[in-house]
Amino acid sequence: MIRYMVRRLGQGLLVLFVLESLTFFLVHALPGNPFLGERKLPEHVLAQLNSLYGLDAGIWEQFFRYWKAILLHGDFGPSLVREGVQVSEIIMQAFPVSLELGCLAMLLAVVTGIPAGMLAAWRRNTRTDALLMFTAVAGICIPSFVLAPILGITLGAHVPGLSVAGWDNPLCILLPAVALGAANAAYVARLTRAGMLETLASDFVRTARAKGAGSGRILWVHALRSGLLPTVSYLGPAFAALITGSFVVESCFQVPGLGLHFVNATMDRDYFLIQGLVFCYGVLIVIANLAVDVCQAWLNPRLRA
Repeated sequence: MIRYMVRRLGQGLLVLFVLESLTFFLVHALPGNPFLGERKLPEHVLAQLNSLYGLDAGIWEQFFRYWKAILLHGDFGPSLVREGVQVSEIIMQAFPVSLELGCLAMLLAVVTGIPAGMLAAWRRNTRTDALLMFTAVAGICIPSFVLAPILGITLGAHVPGLSVAGWDNPLCILLPAVALGAANAAYVARLTRAGMLETLASDFVRTARAKGAGSGRILWVHALRSGLLPTVSYLGPAFAALITGSFVVESCFQVPGLGLHFVNATMDRDYFLIQGLVFCYGVLIVIANLAVDVCQAWLNPRLRA
């Protein structure tokens, strides 16, 4: 088991290296320049700025210098647009916001999706099953950039305490979390239903019924552990996607998280900030996938071998 986890961690680190390297070259291939604003700067000023940030060196020299700074000092460099601000400072300020938003959105998805999927599987081919799955399909079809403005107009503008923009009170997180977690709750419900249906039709469940086990014991003790395997496989990447893919929702609700900084950095051609944010996202994905592997090994003893 330990060898398996070490191997998975090594694969994750390799993926992280490839992801960050591709980002480095793609970012430097973008048209434009971070120092070209509304007013054109003289050529000698641009040359001094490029020399100051090391952008006048060759692409491979910049590449090795960038990885050397990360591996030896954990330094992602300064922001090219925000003078005197380090990329690590921006990440440290914005990451807790995105993490809090992603955790609440995932909690809502799990709390609503798993019970809905279990109920749909237990009451399969009934009106309850049809209603729950219809709601799940609707949740999948409505993207977050459509749901976010709808929630802001219908609830944020009329319900006291809720807010359509900002991060100045505890209830500000509710609408963005719902907008982010709705689609994931729908996916969780469908995956849970499929996994539970397959488990409920297995031999060991029929044996438990033959021995006189009650409905509740069959559902919660015998079927739940195996039925959640497809859902657990989805939750790890989904959690990372909630944090890394919240650009639109954070922009709609003006949440000061990583997504908003990523959008602004892309528009401003802030090379170092884009690379630092992608590295942060990559670490989250590797950790989430590793956690999924651990949970799957705990739920399925056959994977421990």
